[in-house]
Amino acid sequence: MQVRYEMLRRVRTEGQPIAEVAARFGVSRPTFYKAQADFDREGLAGLLPDKRGPRGAHKITAEVLDFIEQTRDAEGGLGTNELLERIAAKFGLTVHRRTVERALQRQPKKKRQ
Repeated sequence: MQVRYEMLRRVRTEGQPIAEVAARFGVSRPTFYKAQADFDREGLAGLLPDKRGPRGAHKITAEVLDFIEQTRDAEGGLGTNELLERIAAKFGLTVHRRTVERALQRQPKKKRQ
């Protein structure tokens, strides 16, 4: 973050050319412009690195999750392996057991009456 800020400072306050500063800091011009836009939009927090990796479940869509919940509600003692088989049969998806378990954990628990 500090290195990116120093790079931006040299262009803004010292008036150095963007191409020269980007080369000196070992980044491309598009990377400089991205850092500049992030800083303009969010301030110093915009220069922090983003979290890497997937942002959420991509196989378990809302439709699949509804199917899982309806199937579990209709057949109370249904285990994860049976759910996996039914998901594969209905949607053609091969999903890991742990993916289904995590999706169910993310759902708020239903209130008991």
